[in-house]
Amino acid sequence: MPITDWPLSERPREKLLIQGASALSDAELLAIFLRTGVRGRTAVDLSRDLINEHGSLRALLKTDLETFCSSAGLGKAKYAQLQAVLEMGKRHLYEVLAQSEVLSSPKKTQAYLTSRLRDYEHEVFACLFLDNRHGIICFEELFRGTIDGASVHPREVVKQALRLNAAAVIFTHNHPSGIAEPSKADELITVRLKKALALVDIRVLDHVIVGNAHCVSFAERGLL
Repeated sequence: MPITDWPLSERPREKLLIQGASALSDAELLAIFLRTGVRGRTAVDLSRDLINEHGSLRALLKTDLETFCSSAGLGKAKYAQLQAVLEMGKRHLYEVLAQSEVLSSPKKTQAYLTSRLRDYEHEVFACLFLDNRHGIICFEELFRGTIDGASVHPREVVKQALRLNAAAVIFTHNHPSGIAEPSKADELITVRLKKALALVDIRVLDHVIVGNAHCVSFAERGLL
């Protein structure tokens, strides 16, 4: 039965307009994005098939172009649209965070950092550079490594902070394993960076480790 023959309350688009996006299942949200199904399968059916094929909605969203296009009903145009949607989501989170003082919005900060770093298959170390009111100057990815780690150079972090006239920083990096617990090496590099930045009167407010399901904040753990 085509979706147009479903009751209005069960059609994904109408359901979203009436109840809001959070009321929709992963398959229903994806169906709105896909718009059409394939012969014998509605957009919702196709969405369920795709999610089952890839294991989860997130796994589908992070696939590369070749893998994405190998699935029925998908192609380069859909991939380009999807990447644009994902990037808009990241920029929206950044704008929301930029409108408030970072220290008063730890959950927003962690949500943004998660959106930026969670899906990398290699380790990335980045910084949120902040002004003296703890507003965002910019976010920059500074170092990239293998799946086992990234080489972080305090001198480069200090140089960039001075170039941006930052008064404070928040460090962040991802764990490709998906486990956000800090290692001894994470604690040691945080101490080195904090000491180096203290020499030029730049405060370290936090170090956030991004995993699959959650983040770990050094500040919340009392590790700074």
